[in-house]
Amino acid sequence: MRPSSSRRMAFVAVGLILIASHSFGQTRNITLEEAVELSLKNSKQLKLSQSNVDMAGLNIRQIKDNQLPSFSVSASYLRVNSPNINLKSSSSSDSSGSGSSVHVNQVMYGMASASVPLFSGFRYKYSLESAKYLQEASKLDAETDRQAVIQNAIMAYSNLYKAKKSVDLVAENLVREHERVTEFTNREKNGIIARNDLLKATLQESNVQLTLMDAENDLKITTINMNLILGLPEQTQLAADSASFEILKEAGNAMDWEQTALTHRKDMAAIAIRQKAAGSDIHVAKADLYPSVALTGGYVALSIPGFVTVPNAFNAGIGVSYNLASLWKTGAKIEEAKTRLYQLKTNEEILLDRVHLDINTAYYNYVLSKKKIEVYQKAVEQANENYRITKNKYDNSLVTTTELLDADVAQVQSKINYAAAKADAIVAYKKLEQTAGVIN
Repeated sequence: MRPSSSRRMAFVAVGLILIASHSFGQTRNITLEEAVELSLKNSKQLKLSQSNVDMAGLNIRQIKDNQLPSFSVSASYLRVNSPNINLKSSSSSDSSGSGSSVHVNQVMYGMASASVPLFSGFRYKYSLESAKYLQEASKLDAETDRQAVIQNAIMAYSNLYKAKKSVDLVAENLVREHERVTEFTNREKNGIIARNDLLKATLQESNVQLTLMDAENDLKITTINMNLILGLPEQTQLAADSASFEILKEAGNAMDWEQTALTHRKDMAAIAIRQKAAGSDIHVAKADLYPSVALTGGYVALSIPGFVTVPNAFNAGIGVSYNLASLWKTGAKIEEAKTRLYQLKTNEEILLDRVHLDINTAYYNYVLSKKKIEVYQKAVEQANENYRITKNKYDNSLVTTTELLDADVAQVQSKINYAAAKADAIVAYKKLEQTAGVIN
C-alpha cells in the first residue's frame, strides 16, 4: 500500500525542514571575486610580506644615514688632588733649571668634533646598490605571496562549495530514503514485501544519516577555514556561488604556459635581482682593500683655573685611515661573496627545472579535470536513467531491493562527483595560472 498524497506532502515538508536546518542560520552569499578580495585585504601572510619590504627600505635608509656627517659633543668637570706642577721653560728658568710651581685642583674642558666621509673604497655606492636590489626582490617576493594567497582563497572557496553541495545532495537523499522506509513499512505490514527488504531500506537510511553528519561536519570545518582566510567572524555562515564554477577556459598548450612562466614568474625575477645584489656585495667586500678618507673638524675649550685657559681652539683637516690587516683578511670575505653569487645561480637553475615540472603538472591536471567533468556529466545522466529503470523494474518485482538501493546510491554519488569536478577544474586552472605567474 503506497502512502497517500497528504503523506507525500508531509515527507516533502520534512525534507525542506532538513535542508533548511543545514543552512546553520543566516547565510552570507559570497562570490569568488569577493572571496579573493577579502583574502587579500585580511591576509596575515601579506602583512608579513609587506613588513619585509619595509625592512628592506629601512636598510637603504640606514646606508644613506651612514654617509651623513657625524657630530659629537662632550664636556667634563674634574676635581683633582691639588698636584704640584713644576713648569720649566728656557725663558722662565734660572741657570740651575728651577721652575715655577703651580697648584691645580680642578679641570674643565669641552670638545666638539665632526666628520664627513669622503671616500670609503666604494663601500657606500655598492652597499646602497645591493640594498636597492634586495628591496626590489622583497617586493617581488610579496607579489609571489600575493598570488599564493589568491590561489589559497580559490581552493578554500571551492572546498566550501563542494562541502555545501554534498550536504544539500545528501539531505535530499535522506528525504527520499525516509520516504522509502515509510513506504516499505506499509508494504511489510500488508505482507507485500519481506521484512528483510524493510531492514535493508532502514539500514540505508541510517547510512545516509551518518553520511550527512560527516558532510555537515566537513562543512563546519570548511566554513571556519574560509572565515579565517577572509578575516570574517568565525560564526559567519557562507554560501559559495555555483556560477563561479560554470565557465571553463581553454587549456592551450604546455609550451606556451612555460614561456609565460619564464617571463611572468615573480620568483624568477627575484632570484635574478638577488644575483645583481650578490654582485654588488662582492664590490662591498673589496672595499676593505682601499683606504678611508674623511673631512674632519673640531673645537676644544679648556680651563684649568690658575694655570691655563684655552677658549677657542678650532681644528679642521682631512683624515686618512688604512687597515693593513685587510691585505690578508679581505680575501675570505671576497670569496664568501662570490660563493653566495654562485649559490644563487645554481638556485636559478634548480628553479627553472621546478618551473618546467610545475607547469606540466598543473597543465595536465587541468586537462584531466576538464575530461572528468565530461565523464561525470555522462555518469549523472546514466545514473538517473539507471535509477529510473531499476525503480520501474522494482515496482514490477523484476529486481531486488538491493539493486534498487545500489542504484539510488550511485545516483547521489554521481551528482556529488559532478559538482566536485566542476569546482576542481576551476581550482586546477587557477593553479595553472599561479604556476605561470599570471593569476589575478
